[in-house]
Amino acid sequence: MSAESTAGDVLTVSEDGPVRVVRLNRPRALNAINEALHTALTDIWQELDSDREARAVVITGEGRAFTAGGDMGLLQLMSEDLGIRNQVLDESARIMSDMISFRLPLVAAVNGPAVGLGCSLAMLSDTVFIEESAYLADPHVPVGLVAGDGGAITWPLATSLLSAKEYILTGDRIPAKEAHRLGLANHVVPDGEGLAYALAFAQRLAKLPPQAVQDTKKAINVHLQRAAEGLLEMCVSAEHRSFDTPELKANVARFTDGQA
Repeated sequence: MSAESTAGDVLTVSEDGPVRVVRLNRPRALNAINEALHTALTDIWQELDSDREARAVVITGEGRAFTAGGDMGLLQLMSEDLGIRNQVLDESARIMSDMISFRLPLVAAVNGPAVGLGCSLAMLSDTVFIEESAYLADPHVPVGLVAGDGGAITWPLATSLLSAKEYILTGDRIPAKEAHRLGLANHVVPDGEGLAYALAFAQRLAKLPPQAVQDTKKAINVHLQRAAEGLLEMCVSAEHRSFDTPELKANVARFTDGQA
């Protein structure tokens, strides 16, 4: 892999010795996930997995956000175009499966809001550093969608079942300190320093014996893999159906018309 590579510029990968740094790169849109970024996030894990010099990966957002979640333009397309809906939801399932089976340790530097798929990216990481003013939120349900591409599967393994239900069903924001208390983040760090902390930790992991690190991670992730195998197909199918509900269509129309 070159010193820096791009996936249509919406996702960049750079090198810091044996650590690869993945940046969601739509800062003017708070890294909202459009079709191009969603596809890039689908393809990146196999690309990184084939990098034999890499020993650890950090994922973060460029600018003020980790990611503001799904781009409303993409949600509108998915509600109107069955082909795009199928493509994106198939990609969502692949993102989750590939991240669960990803061999390298993955460290999330949550540098701002981590919404929707952003929560899933963090929860599918191995260690999460969240900045003090950042927050997590999964607003699938309030928007009218089933939380099928991660939240319903990963959150109950990271926190209590009751807490997972409360925050996934309401879509309420979870401030950094509360995320840490609930077990949804490992460390709360000062604003502007999340990437530095994450890089330092990733470098520490990169110096450990690679076979021991990778196979231990694989063993631990069997718990997550078993949960995904039992639920992912059902969750994605349910999310697919929710795009046809009048509540989702009304919410998308309200947002795209600037009425939200």
